[in-house]
Amino acid sequence: MTGTRDLPRTLVVRLDSAGDVLLAGPAVRAVAAGSSHTALLCGPQGVHAGRLLPGVDDVLVYDAPWVGLEPAPVSREATRHVLDAVAAGGFDRALILVSYHQSPLPVALLLKLAGVGWTAADSEDYPGALLDLRHHRLPHRHEALAALDLAEAGGFALPPGDDGALRVTTPPDTTSLTGSEPYVVLHPGAAVPARAWSPERARRAAAALVSDGHRVVVTGGPDERELTALVAGRHALDLGGATDLRHLAGVLAGARVAVVGNTGPGHLAAAVGTPVASLFAPVVPAERWGPYGVRHVLLGDQRARCADSRARTCPLPGHPCLDGVGDAEVLAAVTMLADDTATLRTCPRPATSLSHPPTGTGPAPGTERGATV
Repeated sequence: MTGTRDLPRTLVVRLDSAGDVLLAGPAVRAVAAGSSHTALLCGPQGVHAGRLLPGVDDVLVYDAPWVGLEPAPVSREATRHVLDAVAAGGFDRALILVSYHQSPLPVALLLKLAGVGWTAADSEDYPGALLDLRHHRLPHRHEALAALDLAEAGGFALPPGDDGALRVTTPPDTTSLTGSEPYVVLHPGAAVPARAWSPERARRAAAALVSDGHRVVVTGGPDERELTALVAGRHALDLGGATDLRHLAGVLAGARVAVVGNTGPGHLAAAVGTPVASLFAPVVPAERWGPYGVRHVLLGDQRARCADSRARTCPLPGHPCLDGVGDAEVLAAVTMLADDTATLRTCPRPATSLSHPPTGTGPAPGTERGATV
């Protein structure tokens, strides 16, 4: 059997948001199974998610000037810093994970300059000498599967018994925050406004859930306290600003269902196995970024005129794709998913019955409004 000293030191790069880092989790675990040391190079928005991924031994941070909603300025100092950090890691191999519309070549150049011996990435652009493995992703591939495909093409495989679902390290018990009675999480915010309900629509949804007999816990970051207070009102529990990402994982793990948009907490809910009522705006395709490997319902008009526009702010009056989702649809989705959760907890089934990752190269099932996966 090959000893760990014979295995490579490997760097995985995912420079985007927390949600993108969480979707890289299965690929990271495959890399870790075939490496003596696995580090993650991510952007500032992905650091806390990276530290939750099983298999990650170290997290390096680089605020790349070609990534993010508000890119950092180009800086010689920052470039030297990341070159030094990667060089100090002594990495033999690197996998650069990017979305289908991104180029891996800027960071591939930096890795070569830092002395990484072998680099792989999906790339539609001619890479010259920058990539040792130029991989082409399959069409319509979910981001999590595309990353895992690249890892496998690079010679890494998931260990036996790993089903390839999203996963994080065991979250803490957050009963002191949520209380012990069953609850539904409503996470109303998103970094991209087009991917979330308007505040008033989220407030009405929380009220409808409470009226239907659900105990509702509203979550959000420190900069979303005003939003969560509005949405929670007097009848829901407001945890806005009360959790870091690790404790948010605990809150989500304890929930019967999470009602959340296409944002990091939606992928975090999937990573802790909580069903997701996904408010999915079609500005990006659900087949690539929908909840992965967990029971979910897609809510939102996937054929709206904003589809595939990658718009950050809704271009249509009234935000119809999401604000047009009625309370009855939300309640039906939550009730169905909550009933499934209760059944699984009292009569456990094999994980593959409700939690298997999508397969195949065509569009993933469940991409229409109200569809269940």
